[in-house]
Amino acid sequence: MNYYLITSTPLGDVTIQASDDGVLGLWFEQHTTLPEELGQLSPEHPILIRVQQQLEAYFAGKSRTFDLPLAAQGTAFQKQVWKALCDIPYGEVISYQELAERIGKPKAVRAVGAANGKNPISVVVPCHRVIGKSGKLTGYAGGVERKRQLLKLEGTDFQ
Repeated sequence: MNYYLITSTPLGDVTIQASDDGVLGLWFEQHTTLPEELGQLSPEHPILIRVQQQLEAYFAGKSRTFDLPLAAQGTAFQKQVWKALCDIPYGEVISYQELAERIGKPKAVRAVGAANGKNPISVVVPCHRVIGKSGKLTGYAGGVERKRQLLKLEGTDFQ
């Protein structure tokens, strides 16, 4: 069974989805990867409460990390990319090329970019910390302006 809640953040409302195994997704309103079926509305589910509390601490600048069980559904390759995203430190950015190199697949830059774009747990799995090779901000399923704001919150300012 899946559960969800919608909570407010300084960057807009987010939908958080979890199962009893862990977090399945976190999406801003205009995210392109929001599933049609979210499950049962459950603002008291313990994992959803933990996500909500940790998001509040993150946006308040009181926490730089998340300590949550993650249970995103994806291919083995996507999961490998998402795991590597979690290793990018707060306040740092890397290119898609560097991310591909970190997972040992330097020629798979486009596939890494596609997996990054399918990341269902935004913010917690920090896909916003990946930028173009030229140093420019590139796409973000929640909107490039939101990506810019997340990076600014972490002390990395892009014009």
